[in-house]
Amino acid sequence: MTAQREPSTAALIGVLPPVRGQLTANAPIGKQTWFGVGGPAELLFRPADTADLAILLEALPREIPLTVIGVGSNLLVRDGGIPGIAIRMGRGCAGIAIEGNEVCVGASALDRIVACAAAEAGIGGFEFLSGIPGSMGGSVRMNAGAYGREIKDVLVSATALDRSGQAHTIDCAAMGFSYRRSDVDPSWILVEARLRGAVGDRFAIASRLTEIRAAREATQPVRARTGGSTFKNPLGESAWRLIEAAGCRGFVRGGAMVSEKHTNFLINTGEATAGDLEGLGEEIRRRVYETSGIVLEWEIERIGYPIPGMAPVVEAAID
Repeated sequence: MTAQREPSTAALIGVLPPVRGQLTANAPIGKQTWFGVGGPAELLFRPADTADLAILLEALPREIPLTVIGVGSNLLVRDGGIPGIAIRMGRGCAGIAIEGNEVCVGASALDRIVACAAAEAGIGGFEFLSGIPGSMGGSVRMNAGAYGREIKDVLVSATALDRSGQAHTIDCAAMGFSYRRSDVDPSWILVEARLRGAVGDRFAIASRLTEIRAAREATQPVRARTGGSTFKNPLGESAWRLIEAAGCRGFVRGGAMVSEKHTNFLINTGEATAGDLEGLGEEIRRRVYETSGIVLEWEIERIGYPIPGMAPVVEAAID
């Protein structure tokens, strides 16, 4: 099943229940990511709200592939597209409710908007979220972090829907958090999170937000077509330093380039394909291993298929 086979897409639509959200066949989802590359989704579903998503999940045959896409900031969609159904939650899943020193947020709420909403209410502890270019669902899933803090430091609990549409509440301690990952069942879809901060001085909180914004603009290619940090930091090391030491600053493959400003960022210079970007990343991994003996792990999530008939990107040969 691929995104280009119209008959299979029609058959897929035929097994779905009536929903209130939007269904789009052959949706150009790759172009909607921050990299702006990649193929279409065979079928894109934008649920009206969490209840609408649960209705679809309850009726969806288990053999149909399901992929959840957030804001597309930490994502590389391969050029052949995404089979099955891609889910992208929108405004109906982006609510932010403040209760004392706790904030209840929907999965599609942007991290920086959550940080700003908390700041306006005089709740501190969430300023680091303004340095994460993503939405809450993905950030909770991967225990995103920046500027010395991570999601695990502020999460009280999360709510997820399983493949049958049933809701589950998961306490922070049960999330199985570690560096840039959680142990939540990968088939579950995170739809809500409850966070806890501390009442603080609005001026001090706002000042910290300003500091983080200035630091990002000074050190990261925030105005380029990029996808955030490409690789996880190895224990006791910084990925960017290893990449720099391997001579990869400014390295180019097709329309993809290693940022001159921050070497742990890949950039689409305008004509890159997903294959260019993924291939460049694998070449970086190979060179870093040759120079340091350290294996870099991808932080950017890569999904979908390469273009049929084209040679796939081969992962760097690292023993």
